Parts: sequence; C-alpha cells; structure tokens
Amino acid sequence: MQRRNFLKSAAILSTAGFITPVLASSSQPSVVEHSSAEGRRRFTLINTYHLVAPEGSEGVVKLWIPLPEDTQFQWVRKLSFTGSFKDAYITSNNRYGAKTLFATWPDAKSSMTMTVELDIETLDWEPVKSGALAHYRTPTEISYPADVEYYLFPTKHMPINGIVKLTADKIVGSETEPLKQARLIYLWVSANMFRDNSVIGCGSGDVASILASGKLGGKCTDINSVFVALMRAVDIPAREMFGIRLGQAIKMGQYSKKAFGSADDKGVADVSGGQHCRAMFYLAGYGWLPADPADVTKMRLTEKKEHSDPAVQAVNDYLFGNWEMNWVGFNYGRDFDLFPEAEQTPLNNFGYPYAEVDGDPVNYYEPKVFAYDYQSTEQR
Repeated sequence: MQRRNFLKSAAILSTAGFITPVLASSSQPSVVEHSSAEGRRRFTLINTYHLVAPEGSEGVVKLWIPLPEDTQFQWVRKLSFTGSFKDAYITSNNRYGAKTLFATWPDAKSSMTMTVELDIETLDWEPVKSGALAHYRTPTEISYPADVEYYLFPTKHMPINGIVKLTADKIVGSETEPLKQARLIYLWVSANMFRDNSVIGCGSGDVASILASGKLGGKCTDINSVFVALMRAVDIPAREMFGIRLGQAIKMGQYSKKAFGSADDKGVADVSGGQHCRAMFYLAGYGWLPADPADVTKMRLTEKKEHSDPAVQAVNDYLFGNWEMNWVGFNYGRDFDLFPEAEQTPLNNFGYPYAEVDGDPVNYYEPKVFAYDYQSTEQR
C-alpha cells in the first residue's frame, strides 16, 4: 500500500497521550433529536461526501466523521445521514469520547456517497463578559475532578517539560494565582505568536518544535496548542476543542468581516475549509473557561494591523474568557486512536473527516480531492 506524503508534512502520526479511555455505546440510531431552547443562533449544516479513491487504490473504504457534542454552549437538535455505504453508525468508543460517525464501503470502485445533516443551536459562551467571575476567589486547596485531571498530562505533540516548562515559568514569573497565570500566558501567546498562512490545514500543534525553532508561527492548532501546553506546564488543566465555523461573526465581525467567519446575505456559508481549533482552561472552584489567542493573530494578519492597534486589543480582551458561537466544536482529541481503529494511527487530532482506502489515507486537507463539501445556513 502507498503511504501518502501529506501525512509526513502534516505530522499526523504520533504516540498516544496519557488519558484514560472513555467508553460509550458503539452504535446509535441514524436520527437523534434534542429539545430546542430560546434565544440561540441556529444553523443547518449539510455535509456531503463523494469519496474518490486515490489512483491505484482499491479495496475496503472506511470513513470517520467528527460530530459535535452537546455542551453548555451548543446543542445538536437533529442529526440524520444517508448514503450508499454498506454500514454506518455513531460511536464515541475512544479515549476522548470523541463522537464519530463511521461508515464503510466494500469496494473503492463503487459509488461512495454520504450526506450528513445537522441542526445545531449555539449560545455565545461569555463567562468573563457576563461578570460571572466578578466574585471568584481561588480555593485555599486546589483540586480537580478526575475527568479534568486528564488535561494536565502531556501528549506526543504537547510535552510539558523541557523548553515548554521553561517558557511557561518565565511567562508567569512569581505569579501564583491560576487565573492571573492563565491571562499572562494568553497575552504572551497572542502577542508573540503569528499566523502563518503557508501552514497546511490548521497546523500540527507540535509545541516543543515551535518553541525551539524560535519562529513562533502557525495556524490555529499550532497557536492554541502552545497556549494549552504552557497552561499544563504550570499545572492548570487546558485543552483544545476542534470544530468548524458555521457562519457570520456578529460581535467580532465589527472588527473583521472575514477573520472570524462570514456568510452571504441569506446566511449561507461554504464552510468546507472552515475548520478551526479553540482552547479552554479549567479554573479550580469555577470550571472551564474559553480562550482563543489564535483568532487574535488571524485578525491581526487579515486586517494588516499591529498588535497594539485598538481593534486588535478589543479582540484580544474579548477572546480571553469568551467565545462568539458562530462555530461548533467537535471534540478534544489529541494523539489518539479512532474507533474502529484506523490503520494509520494514532491520529494527531480529529477536526477533519478522515478516510482510508485499503489502509491508505485520503488527503482530508483538500476537500476537492477527498471529496467533501460543507454548507451551513443560519436559520433566521
């Protein structure tokens, strides 16, 4: 079998992280519904796949599609899927509990199609803007729930020793308050890193290599993974969430019409290349808080502004502790095995659909090659 060159450049393969497995049922019905709620943005996301086997490939085709989970800031009200597949089912049987739609076709020479439709409601997640932390006090003794402790450990792409630990300690200095440490790390990342549009996809998030290179550039996974690793290095649980933009940014759109998501005047957006990684961290005695230093760097590049520009600083202030939810998150997976297990394993992260033809991966960074198309429509 041929091994695709794009895997090498994207650093897809790695050893598994040190996180306890989270098991769930291996199958679900093809339609899942939840109750609606008032005052939320609502999007219909239609994903279509017409898989094309790479030249010379034949045999069994397997497809893994990341699906959104229900959280305090997003809800999947309806999910349905159809296609020419032999078998398809939903599973979260992997160490991160990443919800996955898995489908198979017995022969790469046959028609391989699939359509997935999701009805998604979102709510802007704004604990800092809302004043929820106004009366927060750090507990005398800091402890974390067992499921949160998972996000203190290193992964292959996110070590927390060596240059990562040295950098984190230098940033926080003598500060001991976790919330203030988190803000210092966030401000350092957003000010010192830059978006590099030459990077493939969302980047590989190889933190130690980025810091050691002295070239602190990359895309969202690179930048937010540096934030997450630095946070873990000072014993603050943190994680990325891999997802996709759904449409027009309203609040953040006043600072950039393109950087944070866009749509036409009917609320329709082609989001086939809209994958975006965000970050969050856990504050003892409160819970998870959102952050996104990567989007600060994206706005800065898109609008060709200096970091000191008032508009950049407004975005910088907002994205520590707040997310505008014209975006939906899939999972927190890093350096882990899909289920059913893929031949090219473990996977660096799971923000894109992943497919193998007789064990050979298909380039998911190129929607037209894969081939898939994601269209989102906001319901108004």
